[in-house]
Amino acid sequence: MTSTAPAYDISLDEMSVALSFATMALGEASVPAAPVAVAAQAKTTTGKKEGKKAEKKTEKKVEDDDDFDVFADDDEEDEEPKESRAEMLARLKKEAEERTAKKEAKQRTLVAIEVKPWDTEQDLMELWKKITTTIVQDGLKWGEGCTLADVAFGIKKICTTFTMGVNNSSDDVVEAIEGLEDEVQSVEVTSMNVL
Repeated sequence: MTSTAPAYDISLDEMSVALSFATMALGEASVPAAPVAVAAQAKTTTGKKEGKKAEKKTEKKVEDDDDFDVFADDDEEDEEPKESRAEMLARLKKEAEERTAKKEAKQRTLVAIEVKPWDTEQDLMELWKKITTTIVQDGLKWGEGCTLADVAFGIKKICTTFTMGVNNSSDDVVEAIEGLEDEVQSVEVTSMNVL
């Protein structure tokens, strides 16, 4: 019992052709290939013009399926004028500068210092107020208070903190404090932490 595969007809859909091949493979030759017979009848009854129109319609459908966008992207976005390379580079450079400015604004450094006076009779709270009011820079913020620690023989030192931005330098602040030569003996940075 050998059966031949039905001739492929473009007017048949793929499912009916696959079904006919599957039935032949299973050995069910007694099942008639109905779609092939119906298609053969349809070809004999219709004229050549109608057959060509049907082929053109199927070709158009295949072409339309190729144009179908699976992800449903709008073509309207493509119609917008694209920016030139120079404009794109300028925009990206501006955005990068804004991001770094935001990062620098957030990045702060906490510095702890010790200020040693010349003698024991000096008013250290007045000296601390003088330091915090006279030494002012952009991005520099002094701590709200200070502590007085004993050094030796009744001499005390001022322990205070300040925060500074990326553009500030702790060396500049120390030099500015040491600029008060009549009241300050030395300034020492005890710690520096990036916040």
